[in-house]
Amino acid sequence: MIEKIIIAAVSKNGIIGKDGKIPWKSEAELTHFKKLTMGFPIIMGRKTHDSIGKVLPGRLNIVLTKHELKSKNEKVKSFSKLNDAFLFCVDQKFEKVFIIGGRKVYEEAMSFSDKIILSEMDLFADGNVYFPEITNNWILVSEEKKIGFTIKNYIRVND
Repeated sequence: MIEKIIIAAVSKNGIIGKDGKIPWKSEAELTHFKKLTMGFPIIMGRKTHDSIGKVLPGRLNIVLTKHELKSKNEKVKSFSKLNDAFLFCVDQKFEKVFIIGGRKVYEEAMSFSDKIILSEMDLFADGNVYFPEITNNWILVSEEKKIGFTIKNYIRVND
């Protein structure tokens, strides 16, 4: 079965975005994100796709949208439902799929993802988009301190 992984960078006060953008810059965290997701599909909402402004190379970019995408790039697929995107990834025999945002997509994916990889930035941010609460369905299994952030790995606990 395919492994469904939520990956996000979040400030100490839970912020993931401000006005459609990430409210900090961290080359080290972006390198970490790229290393983990390279070669695997990434699923994102349309607003996240628009804010990135380009196709992330080396990965199948899957965008959740109710409208047709402007992009005609073969490395971009769109679905109206998250489950349909997962089924497509299963059909394509991917081992893993990463859910990369935004908030609504994270909220929906929390109910059936297997892991959360959270980069907690060493800062408090001003913003208007928060990462969803990590409930007691999840346990922290490891932490790795990096310069400027801490990688926190969570796994789902069976209810």
